[in-house]
Amino acid sequence: MNPHASLIITSSLILGPMITITSNHWITAWVGLEINMLAIIPLIAKQHHPRSTEASIKYFLTQAVASSLLLFSIINNTWYSGQFNITQLSDTTSSTMITAALAMKLGLAPFHYWLPETLQGTTTMMTMILTTWQKLAPLSLLVMINQSLNTSLLMLLSLLSMVVGGWGGLNQTQLRKMMAFSSIAHLGWMIMILTLSIKLTLLTFYTYIIMTATTLLTIKSLETNKMSTMMTSWTKLPILNAMMMLSLMSLAGLPPLTGFMPKWLILQELTKNHMAITATMASIISLLSLFFYLRITYYSTITLPPNMNNYSQQWRHKTNQKIYLPPMIIISSLLTPITPTLTMIM
Repeated sequence: MNPHASLIITSSLILGPMITITSNHWITAWVGLEINMLAIIPLIAKQHHPRSTEASIKYFLTQAVASSLLLFSIINNTWYSGQFNITQLSDTTSSTMITAALAMKLGLAPFHYWLPETLQGTTTMMTMILTTWQKLAPLSLLVMINQSLNTSLLMLLSLLSMVVGGWGGLNQTQLRKMMAFSSIAHLGWMIMILTLSIKLTLLTFYTYIIMTATTLLTIKSLETNKMSTMMTSWTKLPILNAMMMLSLMSLAGLPPLTGFMPKWLILQELTKNHMAITATMASIISLLSLFFYLRITYYSTITLPPNMNNYSQQWRHKTNQKIYLPPMIIISSLLTPITPTLTMIM
């Protein structure tokens, strides 16, 4: 890619969410979302491969539909309220349409169909950007209008996302698709607590970004994309493979790792608000996600590859040392003891 074009695209990718986060005007926020969408499409199609082209087209069509629905709901709300202020969302129909549009941009169920296929057609680094940075702008808009959102609708979307994220990941053998369904399930946890506690939503989002980025960077370092090659990855970097197991268990929310902290606090907050049945359903549904995380861990650390040419052991080549991985692995697995401090800060 041309260096000047790469600089413009990267700058736009950073600038778009910043415009959305800092704006108080609906049109400015919408423009930030559009800049972000148009900047990521050339990066998805950068490989010039049929799968990457297909992924970029699917991403563009889905995001364009969501942007059109968002713009229509903004105009409809302005018709009733007479202003473009983001916090002044007074019309119920507009609030529902905005929730649907932002859920489509985030990849929440039942608007999730584009996410696994798009991630499968991209590289591991683009998967990390799509599952972390690209969620920032839509989620920030939901946080800004949280007082006007329908709690029952958000609970329905969140539980459905957890079910889809858990069931969808069970039959997958591609790691990028598994991370897509993991993203759907984690977004369900964030949306569930949105109208009850913004602090917990943000804490869940921050921990999700750290854990997902750590896992995907580890997958990239191990140079593995599917379950069949996970069985031979331990021959190259056994310590990093063991650290990946910790990151996966943290994503699953297994105590006492970092991923357990937001789920624990969310269940506690739901119980305090007399929503024990919802909390019970969420905790049971999360076992589905735990199963396929355990399956990846089993494949990567316990299962021995069969004695076949297709599964030959890989040589331990000298790899470049990633100085950013050790602190990321520590943060993604050992933050639970400082939970009281984090809750007081936030």
